[in-house]
Amino acid sequence: MEKLTRERTRPVHVGGVQIGGGAPVAVQSMTCTPTTDAAATLAQVRQLAEAGCDIVRVSVPNQAAVEPFGVVCRESPVPIVADIHFDYRLAIAAVRAGAAKLRINPGNIGSWDRVDAVIDAAGEAGAAIRIGVNAGSLDEAIARRDDLTQPEKLVASSLQFVEHFERRGFTDIVLSAKAHSVPTTLDTYRALSRELPHVPLHLGVTEAGTVQQGTIKSAVGLGILLSEGIGDTMRVSLTADPVEEPPVCWGILQALGLRRRGPELVSCPTCGRTQVDLIGLAESVSERLKACDKPISVAVMGCVVNGPGEASDADVGVACGRGVGMVFRHGEIIRKVPEAGIVDALMEEIDRL
Repeated sequence: MEKLTRERTRPVHVGGVQIGGGAPVAVQSMTCTPTTDAAATLAQVRQLAEAGCDIVRVSVPNQAAVEPFGVVCRESPVPIVADIHFDYRLAIAAVRAGAAKLRINPGNIGSWDRVDAVIDAAGEAGAAIRIGVNAGSLDEAIARRDDLTQPEKLVASSLQFVEHFERRGFTDIVLSAKAHSVPTTLDTYRALSRELPHVPLHLGVTEAGTVQQGTIKSAVGLGILLSEGIGDTMRVSLTADPVEEPPVCWGILQALGLRRRGPELVSCPTCGRTQVDLIGLAESVSERLKACDKPISVAVMGCVVNGPGEASDADVGVACGRGVGMVFRHGEIIRKVPEAGIVDALMEEIDRL
């Protein structure tokens, strides 16, 4: 079989995390604390790492942020990416302060001489660079072209930047080309995977919205691309506490069978046959599972129609009747418990796995 696109990309190392080359899709998010407050930023980095981030991005908006950014890099449990806009000198300072990767949009950094200075600094430090092209900040000459669609403009701008970096001998590149439109995102990344099959791609739907809308748009857009073998690292962008983002990434990856982190809850939507408080049961089990790191599936089914038969591939589960639950393991019933004892019984079985 022909290799998937993500298996064909060259590996790029961000600290100890490999992006591309068939490595697992890396999960990212970004802090929202003032970077000048190193303690607060480092605390949020640790929260994001605990929530499942492999890599965390931190903005460096001005010179005052450089020194505390260095503190974050030195003490972080995961590699840190410096997010830079407009000022190439901040990119150079950030990489010298310890950034494992820079995220820049060459279109707003300025002249090619300034871009080259950033490339040289990253090369000397052994840092990677994500070329981040956004629909709202395209190269001006490309943005003005009426003969190109938005995806074509994003791709043209991306190709221009990647070719320049590679001509200078810098290949530790990750590329993103983001838009808030899901169809534009799909068209753009599909084209990039054809035009630049060797370059690892960072996936994201930018400005996706609040938790519900942003989760839906990201799950649709990123899920489709990942299922096609496109994408080596990802961020779900939500207008919310950034700690909300990694679980959505992991949910997408787990739904596609690409990565597992902790348990998966399988539960039916309830119907007129349900004779227990299934919603309450499922919520209680979900809450208890937060303390579990086993990559298992747990089923909470409302009646015998949906379980254990339809959930027989779950590692452990329960099929409920009138005020009772039949606890099963891989489809085999092992005991009957009253409704009040279902959650504890499930957790006891999980502990035995």
